[in-house]
Amino acid sequence: MDGQRSDGQRSDGQRPDGQRPDGQRSDGRWLELADGVLARRHDELDLTTGLVLGTSAALVIDTRGDTAQGAELAAAVRAVTALPVVVALTHAHFDHCFGTAAFPGAPVYAQAGCAGALLATAAAQRAHWTRHYRDAGNTGSSQASGSSATATADALAATVPVLPDHPVCARPASVHPLDLGGRVVQLVHPGPGHTGHDLVVHVPDAGVLFAGDLLENGAPPSFGPDSYRRDWAAAVGLLLEVGAAPAATGTRVFVPGHGDPLSPDEAAAQHADLLRIARAAGPSGAPVPRAPSANSLTR
Repeated sequence: MDGQRSDGQRSDGQRPDGQRPDGQRSDGRWLELADGVLARRHDELDLTTGLVLGTSAALVIDTRGDTAQGAELAAAVRAVTALPVVVALTHAHFDHCFGTAAFPGAPVYAQAGCAGALLATAAAQRAHWTRHYRDAGNTGSSQASGSSATATADALAATVPVLPDHPVCARPASVHPLDLGGRVVQLVHPGPGHTGHDLVVHVPDAGVLFAGDLLENGAPPSFGPDSYRRDWAAAVGLLLEVGAAPAATGTRVFVPGHGDPLSPDEAAAQHADLLRIARAAGPSGAPVPRAPSANSLTR
């Protein structure tokens, strides 16, 4: 789906100048990966969110980094579908989950440890990244313009993240089926990797897997104090196994948390890189035994 209708209007409601009919500027474009399965690419932090459509519900995968960004995503979703929304969060880093308030009343699924991690780190993440965007606005060093970075800082400073209320997949390799009507997606916790509470979304009938920040495209994996260097490769290895399971059509697309979708070969190459990192990590590969810091996200 290229976002363009035959009448010249974009299917996401965005005009060619990037403005939506409500006057708010859109930061994103939809990519159709399979029938009813879309990724949304965002300029800020090169983020990738997701949307999976069933016949009775629509699953939104990650909600962006503040209430304003979440509202942009929610409006883009509503331009595609009027179905009731369900949210799945891949992990508790701010750019993936601080926009959830834009989906009021939606059930919010996450790995069982996500809510605790978010509760423990939200204030520090908000302070750190508000300062980052404020400084970027003053120096013009952001991906966005100075005025845009300042607006992002203001929006982030005012954001109170919504905690997920549907914890799932407490154990590594556990799977939670989620019925969207005519399509069952699988929420999978592959074990510790980018964080200790990563959750991925597998759409078996479409051959698509949303990997969160366990995979990235265009930058090295983001290791922080809440990352598990020795275990990350095993988590991605499980993703590759899930994608190759007989019940699936064969996963053809792996959607990273940042960057464009990956082919199976590209995902396998990243797995090989992570194996090399794991071997080099030695016994110090586990995270520091404390709550993850605001610096745990590096892009």
